[in-house]
Amino acid sequence: MRARIASRTVPGTQFLDPAVLTRIGNLELVARSVVEGFIAGAHGSPFLGLSLDFAAHRQYLPGDDIRKIDWKVYGRTDRHYIKEYEAETNANIFFAMDASRSMDYGSRGITKIDYARYLTACLAYLSASQRDRVGAAIFDEKLIEYIPPSVRHRRLILAALDRVRAETAGDLTRPLTQVAESLTRKGIVVLVSDLYTEPKTVLDAVGALRSKGQDVIVFQIMDPAEVDFPFEAARSFEDLETGERLPVTPDVMREEYLSLVEGHVGEISKLMIERAIDHELIVTSTPLDAVLFRYLSHRSRRLKGKDR
Repeated sequence: MRARIASRTVPGTQFLDPAVLTRIGNLELVARSVVEGFIAGAHGSPFLGLSLDFAAHRQYLPGDDIRKIDWKVYGRTDRHYIKEYEAETNANIFFAMDASRSMDYGSRGITKIDYARYLTACLAYLSASQRDRVGAAIFDEKLIEYIPPSVRHRRLILAALDRVRAETAGDLTRPLTQVAESLTRKGIVVLVSDLYTEPKTVLDAVGALRSKGQDVIVFQIMDPAEVDFPFEAARSFEDLETGERLPVTPDVMREEYLSLVEGHVGEISKLMIERAIDHELIVTSTPLDAVLFRYLSHRSRRLKGKDR
């Protein structure tokens, strides 16, 4: 089973392997570098119009991208003008990041919690750069951090992400219900979690957000080993939430394990589709630019749908 977006990147951009990011101590530096590189690459590619709205014309200058020429204007004026775009503005974007114990697992140099931290930081930085009001909640079995949406809260979010540790068993329903009750303005809630619970529990948790009129985007974070189960020798495995250790012979149970994981992810995806919730499975080896592009794709579609 593979993550759906592992190979989708914006043309012309090159990003560090997510595992390399763990060596950079400054979270804001990581977010700024990734987002500014992503935006620079997007502005030289056909993906520009997906996430940015048309704002104005200016006269074509030598060196400008000819793909941006407005040929309708040329037909009327016999002059070359190009379209300029500006970011969509004033959306309410709220990030809910899971920091439960199961997120503290990584087989290839980066844990799920660190990947979620970097991803959420980049999404918040990108959204703030588009003048969105951004807020965040970090939770395990309860809310650990809560920052209400504001155009000024980017640094508060990054500081909260920097502090978080995955140490306690988790619960989706109670924290997300609290988030749903707290948001007075409709917008988009982005959930970043491994969804290490029953699909029905996931549905109940995000359903609380949908019932309050929020659009929801779910990024389900999994480690490559959780998806592919590459183990061979007999060993004991630790339950990521309870800490209980179980003896396992991988060769005997690999097929059953992979079937269970595929069924779990498939059932979650099915339930999300039925509730008009966007769901993406992401392994922690996925470059962040791929996820930023998918986020902008979902964001653009959601906001344009509200304008109809």
